[in-house]
Amino acid sequence: MQFKKILVLLYCVSTLALAIPAIPEPSVEKPAEAALETSSETTPFAPPSSAAQKLYSSAKNDLLQIRVLLKSGRTQASVGSGFMIGTSDLVVTNYHVMSQIALEPDIYVGEFVDTNGQRGEVELLAIDVLHDLAVLRVGRKGTGFFQVPGQVAQLSALTQGQYLYSLGNPLDLGFAISEGAYNGIIGRAFYDQFMFTGPINSGMSGGPNVTSQGKIAGVNVSKRLDGELVSFLVPARFVIALLNKVALQAEQKKMSTKNFSAEVGQQLIAHQNLMVGKLLESPLSLKALGPYQVPVRESDQVRCWGRSNAKPNAPFTLDQMNCQMESAIYVSAQLQTGNIAIRHSFTRSQELDTLRFSHMITNTFKNQVASSTKDQGLTAAVCTEEFVKNQSLPLRAVLCVRAYRKFAGLYDFALFTASTDQSRMSLQSHVDTKGVSYENGMRLSRLFLSSIAKGSKP
Repeated sequence: MQFKKILVLLYCVSTLALAIPAIPEPSVEKPAEAALETSSETTPFAPPSSAAQKLYSSAKNDLLQIRVLLKSGRTQASVGSGFMIGTSDLVVTNYHVMSQIALEPDIYVGEFVDTNGQRGEVELLAIDVLHDLAVLRVGRKGTGFFQVPGQVAQLSALTQGQYLYSLGNPLDLGFAISEGAYNGIIGRAFYDQFMFTGPINSGMSGGPNVTSQGKIAGVNVSKRLDGELVSFLVPARFVIALLNKVALQAEQKKMSTKNFSAEVGQQLIAHQNLMVGKLLESPLSLKALGPYQVPVRESDQVRCWGRSNAKPNAPFTLDQMNCQMESAIYVSAQLQTGNIAIRHSFTRSQELDTLRFSHMITNTFKNQVASSTKDQGLTAAVCTEEFVKNQSLPLRAVLCVRAYRKFAGLYDFALFTASTDQSRMSLQSHVDTKGVSYENGMRLSRLFLSSIAKGSKP
């Protein structure tokens, strides 16, 4: 039996959006609110080994601090790191270091400062939002220490436990080098990243990570705040790809009047197509929650947790299942997008009468919808509510859609459902889909709405 289609009217406009919790923190340095943090707030650097000392001595002339400044007043907005490529005037850093310049070039400008105190303007040439990389041009040449091979096949293979060295300008305190070990590719990230068990502190974003022979292994990108010495690197093969793109642009003379906001939007569109394709490459899993079957997706990128408030003599019992992608695409300090989150809540009561239970469930449902609609980077939510029935279960359903103001063709979808078949028992589901095309958002919403079921799994 087909369920009724939820029809949605929305405005297609073209400005930023939203932050997702529990994502590794990009290690770009922001101006401090307080004068000093206690030593426990940051990871201490171990005394450098002789290998580290030699590497730093050889590399220091090609290390840069990358500063983002307000054009008005030239005050510092954020600080990261970068490194010269060969003997060229090209610099590699993170996209998130340059995101303000990419998205708001009329407000922000960049400058570099090297280890000798020389400084100058930077020009943004290319970005890779999905792998968090950017290439700049500066008014000086490299000494040739950081050599990037022209082809991925020329990269040296890394082995588990191999010592690596990260360089950069931590906490805007001065240039430094830290030692750690390579510990493989992170399976939970949507795009490949290396795990580096060494300190990468704020301000080191965009700095190089090299082997003991000085060969580039990757680029510093982020760290986990809930772990010790759990840091992440962008693999060098993505640096090669972006540098090859810059070389091609130079041949075709496409460097001028670059619209980076439009390019960010195009890369996000490509990501959401890949994300939805992976999400739907196999059927959703159905899990029992009370007498209901609820759809989830568990994979390398999506993890699920459960919890319950079950206590003796409680007026009601609530069991929850939460699934969320553990990575998102960093676009700006206000916006991380391109992911999906699923929450199912099963509430039942023997203590509350039908009226009181219904009132509690109705308020819970309304609060979920209202709390999801506030974000200045998106248009106001356009919501449609229907009472529908899929193959086995009558549901109250609300679908809300918001358009990204800055990135045409991208939307956030929020689907809320509540079962209506029991008087003192309720299943509520909430699916958030961030940064997708309208077609893919509707496709996913229909799939989840049709998959919620009552009774045993077929």
